[in-house]
Amino acid sequence: MRPAGSNYLQGAVFGVAAASIWAGWSAITRLAVTTSLDPWDVATLRFGLAGLLLSPVVARRGLAGDRLGWLGLAVLVAGAGAPYALLAAAGLRFAPADDQSALNPGCVPLFVSLIGACILGEKPSTRRRYGLALILAGAVVIVGWQAAAWSGARALGHALSLSAALMWACFTVVMRQAQLEPLHAAALVSSGSLVTWLPVYLALHGAHLAQLPTATIMVQAIFQGVLVMIVSLLLYGRALAILGASRGAAFGALVPALSALFAIPLLGEWPNQAEWVGIIMISAGAYLASGAPPR
Repeated sequence: MRPAGSNYLQGAVFGVAAASIWAGWSAITRLAVTTSLDPWDVATLRFGLAGLLLSPVVARRGLAGDRLGWLGLAVLVAGAGAPYALLAAAGLRFAPADDQSALNPGCVPLFVSLIGACILGEKPSTRRRYGLALILAGAVVIVGWQAAAWSGARALGHALSLSAALMWACFTVVMRQAQLEPLHAAALVSSGSLVTWLPVYLALHGAHLAQLPTATIMVQAIFQGVLVMIVSLLLYGRALAILGASRGAAFGALVPALSALFAIPLLGEWPNQAEWVGIIMISAGAYLASGAPPR
C-alpha cells in the first residue's frame, strides 16, 4: 500500500535530514583532519561520547551473543566502529570530500552485494544489477580521472575510502543477518569501540587531544558522537518506519551529491566535470541498488 502524500512527505523529511548529516560528515571531518585534528582524534571523539550515551542500551538489551557470536560481534564493532572511522577519516586527509563520499558510502551497496553473492549465495535482481554496474562505473570515472594526472596522496585517499566502504559493508551484512535493530547495533558499536579503542588511544596518542582547545573537542564530540552516531540513526529509522525499507534506503543515494555541495562552501572544493559525472552515476546506482521504486 502506497503511503499517503502527507506521510510520504514526512518520511522524506526524515530521510533527507539523515542523508544531510551523513553528507556533512565528509566535509566537516575533512575540515577537521586538515586543520587541528587527526584521524585518531576523530575516531575517539566519535565513539567516546556515543559509547557513554548508548551504554544503557547495551546494559538493557545485552550483547546479542545468541545471534552474533563473538566473531559476529567483532566484525560488527570493527566494521562500523573505531577501525572504520580511522580509515574513513584518514581517507579524507588525502582526498577531497566529494571523492570520499562517492567511494564511501557510495560503494557500500556494491560491496554488500558482492559479499552476499560470494558468501550467502544471494542473487541480485536485474534492476539491482544495473544499479551496481552504475556504482562501479562511477567509481572508475572518479578514480580513473585522477589516474590520468597521477597523485599518490589522492590515490591513497581513494584506497582508504574503499577499504572503509568494505568494512561498513561487512557491518551491514552482519547486522542484517543477526536482525539487530539499528539503535541496538549502534550501541554495541559505540560501547565496544569505547572499551577497546579508548585505552589504545590514551596510551599512544592521548597527549594530542589534551592539547586541543576545549571548544574544538566539544563541537567535534557533539557532531561525531551525537549527530552522526545517534540522531542520524533515529531519523533514518523513522524514515524506514514511515516509507518502508526500500523507499527509506533510497535516501542514502543523496549522500554523494549532497557531500559535494557541502564541500563547496565549507572547504572551497569544487568537483570537476568528470567528478560530477561519477557522483551522479554512483547516486543513481545506489538508488537502484537499494531496491527503491522507479518513481
